[in-house]
Amino acid sequence: MTDATVAYLALGDSFTIGTGTSPDVAFPAVLVRLWRDQGRSVVLTNPAMNGYTTDDLIAKELPLAARVRPGLVTLLVGANDIVRGHDEGRYRDQLRSIHAGLRSQGVRAHDVVVLPQPYWSASPSAAGFGDPRALEETIDRFNQIARDEAERAGSRYIDLSPLMRTQAEQRMFAPDGLHPSGEAHAQWATALATTLLTSAP
Repeated sequence: MTDATVAYLALGDSFTIGTGTSPDVAFPAVLVRLWRDQGRSVVLTNPAMNGYTTDDLIAKELPLAARVRPGLVTLLVGANDIVRGHDEGRYRDQLRSIHAGLRSQGVRAHDVVVLPQPYWSASPSAAGFGDPRALEETIDRFNQIARDEAERAGSRYIDLSPLMRTQAEQRMFAPDGLHPSGEAHAQWATALATTLLTSAP
């Protein structure tokens, strides 16, 4: 990290905007506060929206990169693609489009950090979306695709899946019974701050 102010663009869906809690306790906001406490200057832009698929992200969030000119991008998307029944091949193609779109707007591949989606399959509300075990297996496959495409693009994939699985086992869900709790977001942010300490903004 440097002393210069860094623009941070958080791309994603409900897991990035903090649905079930609030944006100020979602992991991007907590991450920025952790860095500011260390004396780093970071400005956050978080356009993520509940319910967004990769289609929505490409259409409504991705164009912001040209204006924001981020030195750090986090990308966490895919849960709503699963809910909508989008297949794995389509998800892979969409991720390639997102990585290409960021590159075309001048974002360096190394400045893009891809994150797995959490295990919402273990939430109290998961049964409303299908068999929880089948959902968990689908989440694992989508997360592997996210990892593969990050590596293919030259971006970074930070594997929070072990932490997220533990959180699911500990029932760290928000009052809505579906999304991660504020405590879960705080743990993600702490893990990210530690992992990115020497190489992010």
